Amino acid sequence: MAEVEIYSASVCPYAHRTRLALLEKGVDFKLTEIDLQNKPEWFADVSPYGKVPVIKYGSDRVWESTIINEYLDEVFPEPPLMPNDPGERAIARIWIDFANVKFVPTFYKLLLNQEPEKQQESAETLRNHLLFMENEGIGKISSGSYWFGESLTLVDIAFYPWFERWSVLEHYRGFAFPAECVRLQKWWDVMSDRDLVQSIKHTADFYIEQYIQYANNTASGITAQEMRQN
Repeated sequence: MAEVEIYSASVCPYAHRTRLALLEKGVDFKLTEIDLQNKPEWFADVSPYGKVPVIKYGSDRVWESTIINEYLDEVFPEPPLMPNDPGERAIARIWIDFANVKFVPTFYKLLLNQEPEKQQESAETLRNHLLFMENEGIGKISSGSYWFGESLTLVDIAFYPWFERWSVLEHYRGFAFPAECVRLQKWWDVMSDRDLVQSIKHTADFYIEQYIQYANNTASGITAQEMRQN
């Protein structure tokens, strides 16, 4: 059987998603770490967007983290990381889309914005997103520890990497996690304590150092460029 190859970067939250999915699936994989500040020339032939993650498996090459993760869930069906019910799967995809389209861009905008007024606007938007996630998301559709009950899904994985990086917002923007988001805080604690999450977890200081260029808006990577355009 072919081995899964993943092109990743330890600092990248999108690649973090796929590393978590591979670990949760118990899939053996070959990891190639990419220096995003000094990408090798050959990487352009691997990643059409010039970003991580990218995976190769047999003749398949897949990029974009949430698409990769659904691919992995189909190719390696055990344990399942999406709900079995079609309606619940649709809701799961809605929340994954919310992470990609609403939550994550606002996280980056709060970091990248240099003007206090725009920072305040982004902080308020992010706070509203968190309250929406608390009240309309995990607080409404789940009675368990995770977004869809007692089993981890791709929704949990879609959000978690940015929570692990929350120290960046606290350090550079003074953005405290809302006390009203009780269910989200409990979910965050449960996710943080998972053995497989712990196995690749980085410290707050690591992220604070790595994200300084986002905080002063000198980051030159593709993600930073895309977020400035949103």
